[in-house]
This record gives sequence, structure tokens and C-alpha cells, in this order.
Amino acid sequence: MAEEKTVPVLKCQHLGIQFGGLKAVDDFNLEIGQSELVGLIGPNGAGKTTVFNLITGVYKPTEGSFYLEGQRMNGKKTHQIVHAGIARTFQNIRLFKKMTVIENVKAAMLQKLSYGMPQAILRTKSYWSQEAAITERAKELLKVVHLSGKEDLQADNLPYGQQRRLEIARALATDMKLLLLDEPAAGMNPTETEELLEIIDYIRREFKISVLLIEHDMSLVMKICERIQVLDFGTTIASGTPDEIANNPKVIEAYLGKDNEEKEAWEDA
Repeated sequence: MAEEKTVPVLKCQHLGIQFGGLKAVDDFNLEIGQSELVGLIGPNGAGKTTVFNLITGVYKPTEGSFYLEGQRMNGKKTHQIVHAGIARTFQNIRLFKKMTVIENVKAAMLQKLSYGMPQAILRTKSYWSQEAAITERAKELLKVVHLSGKEDLQADNLPYGQQRRLEIARALATDMKLLLLDEPAAGMNPTETEELLEIIDYIRREFKISVLLIEHDMSLVMKICERIQVLDFGTTIASGTPDEIANNPKVIEAYLGKDNEEKEAWEDA
């Protein structure tokens, strides 16, 4: 009996976008399976964040298609893509900074609430039960990212590394199938980066979530990613295991150029 083929969580086929005469991303192909963690790396301007913007509906592809568990996502609005099961964090933190930590997480669960304005004003039983449920869920997610006890703090009063983790908790609150992390370790010290690595790995295993990761910290990428895809000038130049990528001369040249200090950092990763 033939083995049943598993539908990938994410499938990009010949995905691309052109701005005027510039092809920012060209013929991008990628498949990610359930609970798989894939890295997307490349030099600045290679098109990595543009790929994220295509997959989340910020940009509409001018060529190709992408699918979430077999469902074509082209043409869907960003909120529709989020509801379908794709969530992301951002290179530059985008929290609701004047809201509390727990309010930031609960904001991602508003689509789960069925009560209306009259119930909210009158504080009906339905209002209280639903609010209690999402509050409890938010607390569980804050525990996952090691932010228990910070629920009532204003988001912009958190240290930088904790704000990064709060973004991840907010993304988890959407009950996504695919999590896109855009440089989650940026600005973190080595201790914070190590803690983040453990959180990402825990999320992937316990929540059965697939992860696509953009990151410049090569030690993190090499430790946590099962596969890595490399972009340069919007085009994939290599794809493989961390060992294969680390020893690929074409990747080293494209990603690091001729800077000896950068090459030493790569070799130490």
C-alpha cells in the first residue's frame, strides 16, 4: 500500500514580487512540515523580510503562489491569513506599548469572543465567562515565555528582551499553525538569546507549531534550525542542513563577503 503523502504546513511555489523594474524576490520555493523549524538567512537586503511580507499578505505576490496546509493564500487580506493560521513577530518590536502585558496577549484573542456591546456594558454572565477564559489562556501563554508575574505591567516598561518574548506570546494567542519570527534575538545579550532559543524549541515541540526564522545570530540559527535556506538579491542560492550551509563556499562569500572578522564569527557559530 502506498504511503500517504503529508500536506506541508507551508508551501511556496515560484513566489515572487516585483517593484517597478526590481525583482525583490524571485522564484522562491519552500516547503515546511509540521513542527519543523527552518531558517531563512542572507545578507541585508537579500529579501528575507519581503518573503515574510508576502506570506502574511502585507505584499501581494506578482508571481507564484503559497499555501497553508493545502489552502491557497494568494489574495487574502492580512487578518484573513492570521485567522487561517499564520502569525509573525517583527524585526522592530510592534507591541501595544501603553497597554498592559496581559492586554497585549488578550488583544490577539478578540476574534474568539462572541459577546456584543450590550453584554459588555451590562457585564452579563456570558461576558464574564468569556473574559475569564481568555484571561486564563493569556496567563498560560505568558508562563510559556517566562513572563508570569508581569501581567499588569505596561508593555513599554518591560526590558527589551522581555518585550521580544511578549511578541511571541501574542502571536501564540492566535492559535497559529505557522509562526514567522523576524530576527527575534536582535538586541539581546547571550543569556537572553539562550533563553529565547529554549522557548522557541519548547513552543515547536509542545504546540506542534512550524517555525520559519529570520536571524543574523548564526550561533542561534545553527543550533536550532533543522534546515536553512539562503537568499541573496532575492534569489535562493542554497538550501540544506546547518552543516551543509556552514561549509558552502558560495553561501559564505555571498553572506559574509570578504570581511575576515565576519568570517571568523561564522566559523565560530
